[in-house]
Amino acid sequence: MVYIFKKEAVIISDERNGIKWTREETILAFDLYCKTPFGKISRNNKDIIELANLLGRTPSSVGLKMHNLAHFDPELRKRNVTAMAHGSKLDEEIWQEFSQNWLELTYQAQLILAKRKNIEVQKGLNINDYEIIPEGEYKEQLIKIRIGQYFFRTSVLNSYNNRCCVTGLSKPELLIASHIKPWKDSDSKTEKTNPSNGLCLNAFHDKAFDKGFITINKDYCIIISNYINKTGMDEQTRNWLISYNHKQIYLPDKFLPGKEFIQYHNDMIFKG
Repeated sequence: MVYIFKKEAVIISDERNGIKWTREETILAFDLYCKTPFGKISRNNKDIIELANLLGRTPSSVGLKMHNLAHFDPELRKRNVTAMAHGSKLDEEIWQEFSQNWLELTYQAQLILAKRKNIEVQKGLNINDYEIIPEGEYKEQLIKIRIGQYFFRTSVLNSYNNRCCVTGLSKPELLIASHIKPWKDSDSKTEKTNPSNGLCLNAFHDKAFDKGFITINKDYCIIISNYINKTGMDEQTRNWLISYNHKQIYLPDKFLPGKEFIQYHNDMIFKG
């Protein structure tokens, strides 16, 4: 079977069809699932083709595995999105093990990828600024944090299809994966890299959200602080900001903002 990727022929072997997925393979599929818009899980997706090539499986097989993992996503199941998918016992074990420890998921995935590609883990993500730091536990912790930050940004932006959830702006260079509950206050295991603790915002609204001038409520509607009326700016800008008040954000195709994170932002960050 031949697929075209970057104008080169990529041969995807069918020899593993029917062979059970291993734990390592399933971890890689889950990591990619988190970073891929749900609507783009298909055999033509270049990232799926690349992983299939690495595993010696077909892109259709990898895509199916990602859909099977989605079967255990509670938010998608509420929306009946994955009604046709059937996950295996291993899929459920992997979901349960890592769905509350996203940092460990992506760290293990990067270790597996590095081993299979025979490269250092930081090279797989172009992390080059650690070369001057001596080997040891501190360096490993820094690399793990950077991997977690990369996972969080990629997962959040792709869940929102690289579109600001307030304005709809779709220029990736101007978008930020914003923490709802701030990074510094978040639990490193369950919150810092949890995609449900993120919003895709443009740089301006990211800063306004970070400083508590805007928030969202549990109905995913934007709430503008009264402090906007006391802040010096021209009327056109003020009216533009206020025009978003009580409008629902563009919702992600997975990883809906967690209600507990929204409550924290409402109570602790928003200026009211």
